[in-house]
Amino acid sequence: MKLLSVVIPVYNEVESVPHLHRTLGEALSALECAWEVVYVDDGSSDGSVAVLEQLARDDSEHVVVVQFRRNHGQTAAMMAGMDHASGDVIALMDADLQNDPADIPMMLARLDEGYDAVCGWRANRQDKLLSRKLPSVIANRLIRKVTGVNLHDYGCTLKVIKREIVKSFRLYGEMHRFIPAYIAMSGGKILETPVTHHARRFGTSKYGLGRTFKVILDLCTVNMFVRYSTKPIYLFGKVGAWAMAAGLLPIAYLLAANLGFGAHEPVVPLLTSSAVLFAIGAQSVMLGLVAEVLMRTYHESQSMPIYHLKKVIGRKDSGDALGVSQGLEDLGSASDR
Repeated sequence: MKLLSVVIPVYNEVESVPHLHRTLGEALSALECAWEVVYVDDGSSDGSVAVLEQLARDDSEHVVVVQFRRNHGQTAAMMAGMDHASGDVIALMDADLQNDPADIPMMLARLDEGYDAVCGWRANRQDKLLSRKLPSVIANRLIRKVTGVNLHDYGCTLKVIKREIVKSFRLYGEMHRFIPAYIAMSGGKILETPVTHHARRFGTSKYGLGRTFKVILDLCTVNMFVRYSTKPIYLFGKVGAWAMAAGLLPIAYLLAANLGFGAHEPVVPLLTSSAVLFAIGAQSVMLGLVAEVLMRTYHESQSMPIYHLKKVIGRKDSGDALGVSQGLEDLGSASDR
């Protein structure tokens, strides 16, 4: 490894960023390789941009700042950071000081044991039980069941991944929590290792219980792409067959009751309504999956970005002292894929 890139999405973490950069420097300075930190400002409104720009001035050797015009979400911020990272290995982590930079050297050492990615496991998670930990436990079990990738903690952002694996997938929507599934789908070898987790010191969490429903919907999409990306007719055919069978059973019962046994069973309106609602629900899910496929095809074929940059600060080959790349203002990605 010649260069390590640490990608950090930042959204309203003005108090945390200076402490984070200091601890990162302490943890990474002992590495036998060069390193950079790619901070991606996701439309912050609390002064985080000014702090990041100052870091770029003070530590131009290590800091790259990617600034969005508006908030696009954590997934887009991660993807932008990976697009602009130059390292042979890319580390992902949060900006809220709950991930510990001191774990990165240990994870890099485990990566050298023959793995393509090492994922953190917050074995002693310092979060609230009902609003954060319990929903996470349920979500992790669902994700393990659906994807077949047996990790304890899909929600831990702290990961180190080889660049060739990162280049094999693209993230859309809010799919960052399913990065291990995409790595497995690309044929990567994954290791999970316990990491330190700290209680939040500044600010408030950007996620709550409302995120659970989104996870379930995203899980349907991931299941589609992990298991049926090359044979979607198997999924659609299976669901269609079950739906048709469910619709035929009440009809068969009514025919048998009225013709075979001489009984006179009425057609219950509730039964009809249930069948119609089931059909509408199944069609809605299927249309949603088709829309996901079409949208991804659109983005990939047209090279359309999923984020909109304002500027990039800190690139050595840029025009001014700060490395402000104004030419990228309206571009979505500088990926070297």
